[in-house]
Amino acid sequence: MEERTKRLLLVDGSNLLFQMFFGMPARIVNGAGKPIQGTLGFVGALFKILRRTAPTHAAVLFDGEHENARAALDPGYKADRPDYGAEPAERNPFSQLPDVYEALRFLRIPFAETETCETDDWIAGYARACAAEMEVVIASFDSDFFQLLSDRVSVLRYRGERTAVCTPEFLREKFDVAPAQYADFKSLTGDASDHIKGAKGVGPKTAAKLLDRFGTLENLLANAGEIERPALRASILQDAERLRTNARLIRLDGDVPLPFPLEALEYRPPDVTAHDVLRGIGVL
Repeated sequence: MEERTKRLLLVDGSNLLFQMFFGMPARIVNGAGKPIQGTLGFVGALFKILRRTAPTHAAVLFDGEHENARAALDPGYKADRPDYGAEPAERNPFSQLPDVYEALRFLRIPFAETETCETDDWIAGYARACAAEMEVVIASFDSDFFQLLSDRVSVLRYRGERTAVCTPEFLREKFDVAPAQYADFKSLTGDASDHIKGAKGVGPKTAAKLLDRFGTLENLLANAGEIERPALRASILQDAERLRTNARLIRLDGDVPLPFPLEALEYRPPDVTAHDVLRGIGVL
C-alpha cells in the first residue's frame, strides 16, 4: 500500500466560521428554530478542505476572548472590530461556536482557543516547527500568512470551486515580493482590516519597488535619504516609527507555546459524510 504524503492541515477556525456565517443565506434554522447557517457552512467547507488536502495531521485553531498583546504596541490594532456580545443569535457567529466544536469532536480533529496569543501565532509556530518534516497547508483568508510561504508551506483560500492555493510563486506574481519581505511590504502599505495605517502615498507597487531596492524595511529606513522622490522620502522618514510598529504587529515569529504535540494531531478520515456529522451532533 502506498504511503500517504505527510501533510499538516492548519485551519484558521475563526476565519472560516466568519466566512461561512456571513457567506451563507442570512437565516437558516433547524426544526427547533435554531440558527445553524454558520455550522452548516463550516462543516461543509471543512469536509471539502479535508478532501482536497488529504492531511495526515490536522488541527483547527480559534481566537479566544482575551486581551490582545499586540494592542499594547498599538491601541488602534483591530480596534474597529464589531462587538457581537449584544447581538441576537442570528447575527452573532459566536453563537454557533459550540455546535462547531461538537462537530470537530465528532470528527476527532483537535481544536483549541488561544489564551495568551493570536491564532496566527499558533499557526506560525506549527508551520515553522513542522515544515522540515512534512508539508504544511494553512486554510485561511488572512494574508498575514503569506510571510510563511515556502516550498513546504502553502496557504489555501477556500471559496468553493474558486478555491486558490497560494505559493511563493503566487506571491511574487501578485505583489512582486518574496515571502520573507511580506511583513515589511504590508507594514508599508497598511492593512485596513486590522486598522493598521501604512506610509502616506505608498501603495503595493511602490512598496514592492522600495523592497526590491532596499531589501528590508529596516534597510529602507536606514537609507531613506537615498529615495529620489521628495514626497516619498518625506513620507517614509516621517512615518518611520509607525512603520517599525506595523512590522512588529504583522510579523509572525511563531515563538509561542503550542497547544498540542505533533503526534496528537494525527488524522485518519472517518467514514462519514458532512450530513452524518450534522445529524450526529443534533443540528439537523
